[in-house]
Amino acid sequence: MTTWTRKALLLTVSAAAAASTLTAVGAPVAHSRPAGPAVPPLSWGPCGPIPGTPVPDGQQCATLRVPLDYRAPGGRTLDVAVTRLRTDRPEARRGTLLVLAGGPGGSGVQRLAQKGEALRTATEGAYDLVSLDPRGVGGSTRAGCRIPEADRQLVTLRSWPAATGSITENAERARRTAASCARDGGPELRSFTTRNEVRDIDRLRAALGERKVSVWGSSYGSYVGAVYAQEHPRRVDRLVLDSTGDPDPARVAYGWLSNMAPGTADRFPDFAAWAADPAREAEGLRLARRAEGVKPLFLALAGELDRAPKESDVPGVPLTGNRLRQALQLALYSDSAFAPLARLIRSAQDPEARPALPRELAGALLDEDAALTMAVICNDVRWPGPDSGYARRVAADRARYPLTAGMPANITPCAFWKHDEEPRPTRITDEGPSNVLMIQGLRDPATPLAGALKMRSALGERARMVTVGQGGHGMYLGNGNACGDRVVSDFLVTGKRPARDAHCPN
Repeated sequence: MTTWTRKALLLTVSAAAAASTLTAVGAPVAHSRPAGPAVPPLSWGPCGPIPGTPVPDGQQCATLRVPLDYRAPGGRTLDVAVTRLRTDRPEARRGTLLVLAGGPGGSGVQRLAQKGEALRTATEGAYDLVSLDPRGVGGSTRAGCRIPEADRQLVTLRSWPAATGSITENAERARRTAASCARDGGPELRSFTTRNEVRDIDRLRAALGERKVSVWGSSYGSYVGAVYAQEHPRRVDRLVLDSTGDPDPARVAYGWLSNMAPGTADRFPDFAAWAADPAREAEGLRLARRAEGVKPLFLALAGELDRAPKESDVPGVPLTGNRLRQALQLALYSDSAFAPLARLIRSAQDPEARPALPRELAGALLDEDAALTMAVICNDVRWPGPDSGYARRVAADRARYPLTAGMPANITPCAFWKHDEEPRPTRITDEGPSNVLMIQGLRDPATPLAGALKMRSALGERARMVTVGQGGHGMYLGNGNACGDRVVSDFLVTGKRPARDAHCPN
């Protein structure tokens, strides 16, 4: 372990101490002619309804036209939905902050509706806030693969092995899904890549008339932000990377999935402690007398549901062991999901009850959504082929990480994916301005600390990292704490960040 890694884990700062150890990054961004080719300005108007999310007053939407293929800029175009929430303090404005959602598949239009008001307050009106639906997402041009409904369930898109550990059915499904996408996805689906999202972001920057933008990227969005800053270092003012995966080009996407197994194991004790707390007794949600008893209870219940799935509140969609495991993996993203998970477990234990499935597990994804979740990660990098020993790796992963039962090591459609050309993921390096602040939870079920440390190592002196003593996925203005939120907000407003890597206790 390097010296800076030890400091990332050992150095603790309070909110006051963080303020006293900050160094400034960046001056106010002046408006002038944007870098790169001319792009027509955007025509802003009211946003339409966003399902499940109220639209803040003043949020506007527009359509950005982008080339289907940047090698043929005069050819076909796609539509990219973009959105903005302008500062409510024009006198304090210093630039534009681009908000990048996670995924692949997260909607930036929706995320800005969810986080915009809090972000505008946290950054004291210093920015116009802007985001986009990447191609393939939400209001942008989409593409499907005509995937059968049974293969578009979350527990089939994610390759959960059979109860016996067999991956035969997973391999057959992965092969036919990849074949469907090669046959029916078209050039639009093949254009859904991180590199093209980065190109679209730079086109958005130009359309906004900005020489530089600041960026807050979360989860997969943090990888997109890092790639943008690597390829366009002079066009990034301040960069926040929140909950980050391993950027190694050989393990992009494939490594992110495999890291979910140790991430889930690291995070589960938080749920176990919550579910064994005597405070859960009055709520009817206490699962065990001691935290140590929650894991064996969960594993035994999942095994029972493997053998005898339980009828749920959705006709024809029973609660299986793998649906319970998938519900756990989703619930570990936020402490706020602990109670619904405990209710699901309690209901599954009750012979008379009919468990209510989480919305994500109650039906199939839309064909376009299912296709997008695979297209980016399969297009971006070549995954291990179908004969590379998946069955052996799944067996080892199931034994080491029983909570995820081998899913993170299993075969996916990417093993059979057809590429127009050899994928060449961007290598993140320490070459570029020192204007990056990372924030990372210690117990993240999706992008665990080990992967974030590899991003930190790749960035070298370009970055500082603040770890947060909190479980969950997505730290800033989410699962974080007052200290972590303040360090990020201060960086975005003033350009100051900790002089060294630091830790905010929970």
